[in-house]
Amino acid sequence: MATGHKLLEVRNLKKYFPIEKGFFKRVVAYVKAVDGISFDLFEGETLALVGESGCGKTTTARCILRAIDPTEGQILLNIDGRMVDVAKLSRKELKPLRRYMQLIFQNPYTSLNPRLKVKEIVGEPLFVNKIAKGKELEEKVAELLEAVGLRPEYMVRYPHAFSGGQRQRIVIARALALRPRLVICDEPVAALDVSIRAQILNLLMELQEKFKLTYIFISHDLSVVQHVSDRVAVMYLGRIVELASTEELFDSPKHPYTESLLLSVPKPDPEAVEEFRPIEGEVPSPVNPPSGCHFHPRCQYAEEVCRTTVPEFRDVGLLENPHYVACHFAERLSLKGVRQL
Repeated sequence: MATGHKLLEVRNLKKYFPIEKGFFKRVVAYVKAVDGISFDLFEGETLALVGESGCGKTTTARCILRAIDPTEGQILLNIDGRMVDVAKLSRKELKPLRRYMQLIFQNPYTSLNPRLKVKEIVGEPLFVNKIAKGKELEEKVAELLEAVGLRPEYMVRYPHAFSGGQRQRIVIARALALRPRLVICDEPVAALDVSIRAQILNLLMELQEKFKLTYIFISHDLSVVQHVSDRVAVMYLGRIVELASTEELFDSPKHPYTESLLLSVPKPDPEAVEEFRPIEGEVPSPVNPPSGCHFHPRCQYAEEVCRTTVPEFRDVGLLENPHYVACHFAERLSLKGVRQL
């Protein structure tokens, strides 16, 4: 269960990638992958980031982990009661904080070194950080494998000897080796068979309770998001357009883009009467995004103010259940939600 203590504060985060041209590599434009987003993450909760491909979900995660340097903004991580701005730290200062943040990759087939045994893959973080070696290292690797549902004797095998689900369990064990507080799950079940997705999702939820983990969960699958997350942040073209509790967002969306996402999911029920409405139009280029509200060229509710003025990201919910949205007409519109995907 989430606590009232903030683990992470992201403030006005931006990441622009320069576009260079010519022999002298002159910068002619920028790809605005993340364009000024802010949110809080509380200890013990799961915050989902959803949106179409290219909206900036993975770039946001990479900035938080400092896998890439943000262009602007603050990334405040709670380290023993002290908020540390990860965005401002040098590489040397960042190294001891790496153990607090880990990543579960999307594709287990490419995220494991085929030349290393499982013992070396899972034990490498422990060895590099001088936490364990020798017999103690083997014991800790065995504990981690058992925690993710694998047998300890598997540590002498290579990745090619495992199925996709087993490989993802190895990836999870490696991510947990240093007992992190924040784990970013980047599409952790997208590359797996449908039959074993539920097993991995249930494992992640069990590990969250056992190790007191906090998740940022990136996914395109809204049914998965509805199952695992406490809150959902909807991203569109580098901005967060809506942020609310999972139940509130699915039942009563406030942004037209969120409504479009929910109604674009077909249901495998021939007698279902819910309206299926795919999102029309193409995603604009992040190099030259539309003025005002980025979604207005594809929005059926758009008016002139949407084309000229950027909507404020504000709270339109109740005091005990905040609901943030960036839409000029959030209070006026009556949008359709879904009870269960």
